[in-house]
Amino acid sequence: MKKIIQVLSLLVLSLSLVACKDQEESGSLHVFNWGDYMDPDTIAMFEEETGVKVVYDTFASNEDLYVKIKQGSDPYDVIVPSEYMLERMITEDLLQPLDYDRIPNMSKLDPRLLDKPYDPGNTYSVPYFWGTLGMVVNRSIIEDEIDSWDALWNEDYKGQIIMYNSQRDSLAVALARLGYSMNSQNMEELEEAKASLFQQKHLVYAYLADEVRDVMVQGEAGICVMYSGDALAMMEENEDLDYIIPKEGTNLWYDSFTVPKNAKNPQLAMDFINFMCRPDIAAKNAEYCTGYSSPIPEAIALLPKEISQSPVSYPDLKDLPRLEVYIDLGEWTEVYDRIWTEVTAY
Repeated sequence: MKKIIQVLSLLVLSLSLVACKDQEESGSLHVFNWGDYMDPDTIAMFEEETGVKVVYDTFASNEDLYVKIKQGSDPYDVIVPSEYMLERMITEDLLQPLDYDRIPNMSKLDPRLLDKPYDPGNTYSVPYFWGTLGMVVNRSIIEDEIDSWDALWNEDYKGQIIMYNSQRDSLAVALARLGYSMNSQNMEELEEAKASLFQQKHLVYAYLADEVRDVMVQGEAGICVMYSGDALAMMEENEDLDYIIPKEGTNLWYDSFTVPKNAKNPQLAMDFINFMCRPDIAAKNAEYCTGYSSPIPEAIALLPKEISQSPVSYPDLKDLPRLEVYIDLGEWTEVYDRIWTEVTAY
């Protein structure tokens, strides 16, 4: 009898633990986003309005995000990949289609920013921010007129150049400078781009990621590769800084909300995405992430004029040089990885 009672007690305890776990999962939402890429107040507002606890983690690169989602060891409900990584995740069946019955605020988005080749019909994604890639120049250090990626190979700027520590972005710069596609899958073109990066290396102050912002604001370097959103934020802190889109053309990028296939709370994920697409919430995030471009016109109208009317954040795309969206490179990703490893290894 004692054994029976012990077994029943253990069974009740196990069922209670499972129930508690299920309750915890249903009452929490796990979000995986870029660092410093969402106003904490908007997360608190979502928690207050819904009673849902948001567990918020950050990543530093699309590649870091991919590894986490591919491994599946830490299930997330909402993630924010860039377009080429989104395309790769769709191809590898790592994402689930969105339930637009729970995302009515999708109607608030600018239709010109929807239905892109990386996700036709926006089956899997809702744009969060978009922007361009360019150069930030410190005019107190470099007074020359600059309109080309060639500036990053100028011997006169030795020790003043910062390249972005990203194989995709730095190779894209080298390819565009040579007149090639930023998505090149031509070995001769890629070898030429690699050679040019080796030729440039003695000029480079450092290969940096997010930390480049502080270095440029503090006037420790003269020119760097940078995203438009960070560029405007840096320009607000240092009036000597300027943002330039080179004449050879550049990258037009999109970061989007999407839901992994193994998400524990997909319905809560849809609710979170819908909340973040509400114009007042989108405006708060756009103002917090100064310079990053919202895809929601009603949100843009709520922003301070120095942001909403900035040609850095909201340029007329028709007036810009050739713009190219990154695509998933498939097996060529390994080639890009190898080249970048060789360039930065010594």
